Amino acid sequence: ARIKFPIDYPYSPPAFRFLTKMWHPNIYENGDVCISILHPPVDDPQSGELPSERWNPTQNVRTILLSVISLLNEPNTFSPANVDASVMYRKWRDSKGKDREYAEIIRKQVLATKADAERDGVKVPTTLAEYCVRTRAPPTDEGSNLFYDDYYDDEDLEDEEENDDGDCCYDEDDSGTEES
Repeated sequence: ARIKFPIDYPYSPPAFRFLTKMWHPNIYENGDVCISILHPPVDDPQSGELPSERWNPTQNVRTILLSVISLLNEPNTFSPANVDASVMYRKWRDSKGKDREYAEIIRKQVLATKADAERDGVKVPTTLAEYCVRTRAPPTDEGSNLFYDDYYDDEDLEDEEENDDGDCCYDEDDSGTEES
């Protein structure tokens, strides 16, 4: 997918377009995503959207991606960008999966995009375990960590410990009257 930011972002919404073919009720044939938060904040009674559902400058890339992911999982069939996909999706949903036409199109698209990703050197996770793989942080080298770098030589520290008589503020020349 590609997110294109306008010159006056964040005051105007970015455009979100899938670059691969998507058969989805809320994706136009050209790949543009039809979702409320990417619509300009104008009062349009014909749209069926509340102004609060539209773009505002507090939105960010994270909220856009989360909204698009949610939309992919839960299509809005009341305001479709692709009417044919919407009708087919509703038939599939209402039949509780018995009508396989929608599911078959999606299966073929998933396989095609997976093959595209592999050609590009991307491994697409297919299991929960693959999605949850955590990378290990490289071991830290104490020599390069500023936290451990105290700028003292260990020999200086040893010398101080040998001369330490327990009183860190003792000075033979100090009478205690601040006159030394």
